[in-house]
Amino acid sequence: MRKINLLLSCVLLVPSLVGCVSQKSMKTYVDDQVSSVDSRVDDVESQVEANQTRLAEHDKAIEQQEEELAKLSDTSRQALERAVAAGKLAEGKLLYETVLSEADVRFGFESAELDDSAKAALDTFAQDLKERNESVYIEIQGHTDTLGPSKYNFELGEERARAVQQYLHLKHSLPLHRMSAISYGETVPVTEGTDRESRSRNRRVVLVVLK
Repeated sequence: MRKINLLLSCVLLVPSLVGCVSQKSMKTYVDDQVSSVDSRVDDVESQVEANQTRLAEHDKAIEQQEEELAKLSDTSRQALERAVAAGKLAEGKLLYETVLSEADVRFGFESAELDDSAKAALDTFAQDLKERNESVYIEIQGHTDTLGPSKYNFELGEERARAVQQYLHLKHSLPLHRMSAISYGETVPVTEGTDRESRSRNRRVVLVVLK
């Protein structure tokens, strides 16, 4: 009789045990699903944050580019317009300008001959171009001070711009068809002063690099 009662107790206990196991399995399953969803949500949030970071970096790059463009001179903008009109550019973009003042490029009095310091500055400029390894177009602009007749200053500015062009071609093999020389003479001073320092600043060559 005891055996029968024990057997009956076991029979009655089995459904209860099965129910407990089922509840435990269901809880484990639900927990696993919640964990999986949480993981996917974390992934999505990470992707959103990464996209926001990239957008912020892109906006910052555009802002910096606009600031750089705002700093460029009117003559560089004019160079871009001329090159676009002549079909010289692939992208129609102004990359940068390099100003070689008389402190960098020293010409003799009424001379277009480059001295050693001028050549060294142009060597650095050319090396930078080669390291960039880009197909660019360069407009070389000659500027003078206001001493002397305007016609003479215009011609002198052109001679100096062409001297730079020839040096870049002969020494560094920059193709002539990817460069042009132009003179602004005395018409675009960076300072209106008439003292020696101001005149020195106005005597300059500007290399405008376009793409």
